[in-house]
Amino acid sequence: MTNVSVISSAPKPVTSWSERFARWHFDLWLGLLLMAVGGLGLFVLYSASGQSLPMVISQAQRLVLGLAVMIVLAQLPPEFYRAAAPWFYGLSLLLLVAVALLGVHAKGAQRWLNLGVMRFQPSELMKLAAPIAVAAYLQSRHLPPSFGTILVSLLLIAVPTGLIAMQPDLGTALLVLTAGVLALFFGGLRWRWILLAVAAVAGAAPMLWLKLHDYQRNRLLTFLDPERDPLGAGYHITQSKIAIGSGGLFGKGWLMGTQAKLDFLPEAHTDFIFAVYSEELGLIGVLLLLALYMVIVVRCLVISMRGQDTFQRLLAGSLGLTFFIYVFINCGMVIGLLPVVGVPLPLVSYGGTSAVTLLAGFGIVMSVQTHRKLLAS
Repeated sequence: MTNVSVISSAPKPVTSWSERFARWHFDLWLGLLLMAVGGLGLFVLYSASGQSLPMVISQAQRLVLGLAVMIVLAQLPPEFYRAAAPWFYGLSLLLLVAVALLGVHAKGAQRWLNLGVMRFQPSELMKLAAPIAVAAYLQSRHLPPSFGTILVSLLLIAVPTGLIAMQPDLGTALLVLTAGVLALFFGGLRWRWILLAVAAVAGAAPMLWLKLHDYQRNRLLTFLDPERDPLGAGYHITQSKIAIGSGGLFGKGWLMGTQAKLDFLPEAHTDFIFAVYSEELGLIGVLLLLALYMVIVVRCLVISMRGQDTFQRLLAGSLGLTFFIYVFINCGMVIGLLPVVGVPLPLVSYGGTSAVTLLAGFGIVMSVQTHRKLLAS
């Protein structure tokens, strides 16, 4: 009987590479997909940056840092994030207040804190703090959420969103708003509340218009009519459409794009890198990139459905769909379907803070997946 007991309590044999990596709290499929997108991003960045090898190396270093942060965060169990949610949210909110009082001015905005050795943008932390806080709050509430629960959740989202919008940074404010609302949506938000919110926003549109900065109004007007100022406010989107349209089915070939190389396309290595990608790799290349993005989102949603409690499901689902919103907004603004709001293409555009924040979020999603497997084994 003793021998039988020992045999039955022995750990299950590892049968696949994904299970081997899961024991190190690393989701193999999600990790490979993210590295594929990052590698493709470095590939196109070399061309979009005017073949600047230092810029590519700098971005590669940031991606490596992001992967390291992702792996570290994946080691922590979801219970840690639930317990730390109020503290993380409170710290991120205090940092946003510090930006409003002591922040560094640059390019007409006040978005950074000067830490001496580096400048830090606290709004990036709120992209994670908001959905974590909302998911943790909803964990202990009856779902679908009541009217009072919805109000408290919206307050948790609205305060940081407002502080970020005042910097001004409309793109990041929209992403923080989306991340928090998606956590509330996954909590079972009823459609009548969604329709009521849409009606309220529509009714407040005239007031919101008056609160916008002049350059933000110009962006909206340009979105509605790009031809109104083709050499001024509409120049970005006009050149972007030319680049995308000239790519055709198979593209002009790597390093063969003209819009970025001849400096017709502004911000080619950041916000409008998707236009460079489309011109050089064509529709086939675009479909490949979008397929990678969609599989990443689907993987996050599958992990969300496998979550062992409400907090895990809400958090993984909101982070996964927030990634989708990143892609949707950037692609939409580059092809003229959305106003230009300065949202980078995830893991492709040049920029370290955004990439590290995104990968940190995926580390939390991996925590939900791999700790679930260990508890189930």
